[in-house]
Amino acid sequence: MTLRHTLTAVSLALLVPMPALADSHEGAVDELIDVMAFDELIAVMREEGLGYGDQIAEDMFGGRTTGEWDAAIDQIYSETAMSDAIRSGLVTALDGADVATIIDFFSTELGQEIVELEIAARRALLDEAVEEASKEAAAIALIDETPRAQLLTEFVETNDLVETNVVGAMNANYAFYVGLIEGGGFAGGLSQDELLADVWSQEDEIRQNTTEWVYSYGLLAYQPLSDEDLQTYIDFSNTEAGEDLNAALFAAFDGMFEDISGALGRAASQAMIGQDL
Repeated sequence: MTLRHTLTAVSLALLVPMPALADSHEGAVDELIDVMAFDELIAVMREEGLGYGDQIAEDMFGGRTTGEWDAAIDQIYSETAMSDAIRSGLVTALDGADVATIIDFFSTELGQEIVELEIAARRALLDEAVEEASKEAAAIALIDETPRAQLLTEFVETNDLVETNVVGAMNANYAFYVGLIEGGGFAGGLSQDELLADVWSQEDEIRQNTTEWVYSYGLLAYQPLSDEDLQTYIDFSNTEAGEDLNAALFAAFDGMFEDISGALGRAASQAMIGQDL
């Protein structure tokens, strides 16, 4: 590009009011959210969250809950709040990204099929029997090194799904502990070093659980796709637009989960105090 062309491009950019540019970007993000059916995904994630609230109650309170706990979990996993958090996170994380190219990919017949399959698989895994069967099938496929397992491994590594999810889970766990302390659940308190040591002590277990989930989910979700279609998805993930999307999704969802985990910690702390009373 010559200097003349560069100056022309800059001059044209300066003629566009900044609010219009912002509106254009946010509109593109809204279109992406619609194309990727995030409302449906968040509805499934709310169900996951309500189940997690029951699990916390079982682990920390012996399953004994109150109306206040149930109300807190319902509010923490509000679909509206989750949707707002994801939208805000994506608007920030996708600033400067080629959102139009991402929309174009997921607007294709293959892109829409991928969206539907990913949400359906996540919904199916709400059933513990399906989850266990899927994990077993994934373990066998990996041991046998089937062609599909190898292709899925390429997809997982391309998108750094294991490592990034492990980091996100550890950050969420840390946020939960901080929430517990902020809520007064630990009378003696914990030092920063003690908190970090406890979180790091969970790394191996988190990594194993994450790896199992990623492969069981991936093999279940993409089973109907041909190898060629899955390779097309991998190829898109390797593009700049695909990399930008992947990074933005982790940034937005990890931010939301950290906020949720902190709120869960504070709610659990209040429930512990209530039981002590």
